[in-house]
Amino acid sequence: MANERSDSQQERRMLVLRTVVDQYMSTHEPVGSSTVARLLPVKASSATVRNDMAALEDDGYLVQPHTSAGRVPTQRGYRLYVDRLVHVAPLTAAQMHAITDVLSHSVSLEDTLRLSVRLLAKITGQVAIVASPYAQSSSLRRFELVRLAWNAYLMVIITDSGRVEQSTLVSEKQTSAELVDEVMQRINEMCVGKPLTAIPRACVSLATSTKYRDVAVLLAQVAHAIHGISADSDSLYMAGTSALARRSDSSARDLASLFDALEEQVVVLRLLSTVSQADNGTGVGVAIGSETHTDGLQDVAVVSSGYGDEIISAHDDTSEASSTNSDNPEEEGKHSGLAFVGSIGPTHMNYPNTMAAVKAVAQYLSSIIGQQEV
Repeated sequence: MANERSDSQQERRMLVLRTVVDQYMSTHEPVGSSTVARLLPVKASSATVRNDMAALEDDGYLVQPHTSAGRVPTQRGYRLYVDRLVHVAPLTAAQMHAITDVLSHSVSLEDTLRLSVRLLAKITGQVAIVASPYAQSSSLRRFELVRLAWNAYLMVIITDSGRVEQSTLVSEKQTSAELVDEVMQRINEMCVGKPLTAIPRACVSLATSTKYRDVAVLLAQVAHAIHGISADSDSLYMAGTSALARRSDSSARDLASLFDALEEQVVVLRLLSTVSQADNGTGVGVAIGSETHTDGLQDVAVVSSGYGDEIISAHDDTSEASSTNSDNPEEEGKHSGLAFVGSIGPTHMNYPNTMAAVKAVAQYLSSIIGQQEV
């Protein structure tokens, strides 16, 4: 009987914590016991709720900012809420329609990414970030050399992620169209399905052949252009900074440090990657406050998900990684994303809405890339 009372008390306290977090996310004001008692889905007196809130404060899940005020969640409280109490509901029909309607009008992958980040910022009211697929992680779908003039060619690279890269190459002398077509065919034979970094190696291999001596300079230009694409590929699309700055619950100090942190693209990319992989099977990862391990982001939360990815199954015997980790259930369901979608906002952000929006946009982008691979 005592154990039943203890279990019932613990369940009620978790409901109290969820109610406090939900209410604080909505009002941004400390939440009192009478409000919790009124909103609680189970019957409990204000006195009982006060005792539960005091116990939650002792356990580090709530804090009372002022003696006469209600309670607000701590970072530990938000973490428990995200891990155990939150229910990530799908977006509303109107929100899903907006995503498909807006993004279906894009004309390229880059256009889709630009529209996606604006849409995510609009849905969440927070800073939205979409990283473009890494060239280093993408593989070649098609390589083309299109003659523009007697000594000029347009190099077109199409990756498995749908990314299209173009570069103009100028040859020192006129070369046989048939020879250039043969080189193009050989590069496709050697590199399709492989990382873009395979193209420069193929160019070096072909250039050493006597047969392709007349196009050696052109091959060197192709290799140089590919290196440039890889160096410039880690693009970030960002939106929502002005909207976040206008929010009444955003302090100038927190915003200044946040905007400084966002200027460091490498840091942001690494953070999005790390957070998206800690998704606990939900498809969305969340880092709160100090969990970001990033200067300037100690007072915000980050929600991220990979897109254009494959699920790494612990029971997939075709994968070398899975064969070495097949006894580790935590590896099942991990994501290996080409790139990432993220939302950054205050720690009292609406976690269910933000997580659902990030997940929906990531799934849409994955479907777009999947369609392009067919």
